Amino acid sequence: MGTSQAGTVTCDRCGRGNRVPAAAAGTPRCGNCQAPLAWITEAGDADFAEIAEQARPYVLVDLWATWCGPCRMVSPALEEVARQLAGRVKLVKVDIDRSPRLAQRFQVQAVPTLLLLDKGEVISRKTGAAPASALKQWVEESLSVRR
Repeated sequence: MGTSQAGTVTCDRCGRGNRVPAAAAGTPRCGNCQAPLAWITEAGDADFAEIAEQARPYVLVDLWATWCGPCRMVSPALEEVARQLAGRVKLVKVDIDRSPRLAQRFQVQAVPTLLLLDKGEVISRKTGAAPASALKQWVEESLSVRR
């Protein structure tokens, strides 16, 4: 998904579909009930700065590869964390095979590699798959240190 594309997110509170752009100011909210929406998108070498580094909420970056079994297992868990932390975290998925500059920049040696960014600065890093509960705990602990 590039910066010009929007994805559709169903509100967990009221069930209404909402268009959510890959990059925008602030955080997405439901047009019907104003509940925060999960913000899940993709980025690559060309649009990572706009989508991830300029985002207002904290950004959870999933550096993954299509050939990686653990990456495919952790993806639904990360999406669940993004839904649970809607309004606080934006999930940005980066395919390292299609984004070699980002893989090099973040010194990815194993996938999945997860990063938590605050305005483009890496504040926490985790390698490997984990269940949603462990990932949520890692994100919340990392955010609590930043407050």
